[in-house]
Amino acid sequence: SSHFGFGGFRYFFPAAAFHSIAMGVKGLKKKVVVKGKKQTLKFTIDCQQPADDNILETKDLEKFLNSRIKVDGKTGNLGDTVVVTRDKSKIHVNAEAPFSKRYLKYLSKKYLKAQQLRDFLRVVAPTKTTYELRYFNINEDNEEE
Repeated sequence: SSHFGFGGFRYFFPAAAFHSIAMGVKGLKKKVVVKGKKQTLKFTIDCQQPADDNILETKDLEKFLNSRIKVDGKTGNLGDTVVVTRDKSKIHVNAEAPFSKRYLKYLSKKYLKAQQLRDFLRVVAPTKTTYELRYFNINEDNEEE
């Protein structure tokens, strides 16, 4: 009887080990699919308000992004993975998958700081793929910050 119990344990164990291996493989497969597809992410930075008031040059921000965006930890390494284009007062960034929208916000704020505009402009996300440079609303007391 004790032998049978031990045998049961022995059969139970490899099943559990196999289960975790299968799970590992499943996770691996998912990653490969994303890699093979070369997913392109499109982001927009809308500089409409400050550009209309001639506070900010959209082409300068475009140049700044081109020189500052890092690919694999290196600046000036955009190649075909990241493309920055400008359309009037909007800047479009097309990037291959691992690219964070938040990184654009970080760089935009860095640019505003360098231009000493950080006290007047904020970077707001009106949609899932867009950032907008807006003025702080000084007069509205009820706006939640």
